[in-house]
Amino acid sequence: MSDPTLLVLASLAEGDKHGYAMMLDIEAFAGVKLGPGTLYGAITRLEQEGWIRPVASTDRRRPYTITPEGRGHLQNQLAGLQQVLKTGLSRLKHA
Repeated sequence: MSDPTLLVLASLAEGDKHGYAMMLDIEAFAGVKLGPGTLYGAITRLEQEGWIRPVASTDRRRPYTITPEGRGHLQNQLAGLQQVLKTGLSRLKHA
């Protein structure tokens, strides 16, 4: 899986993070290195959709949190991926 929006949502499902922390987390759990342009482009799209929002911070880094709508979107997308995974694995057994 390499969809930056789903990766960011999955990272934030664990808790609030700023951009660099998301990059490290995504690389750790998905093995995908997102460049800053890709990451911040995804963050912008997710904010526009209302799936994430910035949270207050006392330093210069800007952490984000997943919204209830973002959590629902992530759950729906992961359910779809789970069905693709299940079907693909089943078909590989018969190949």
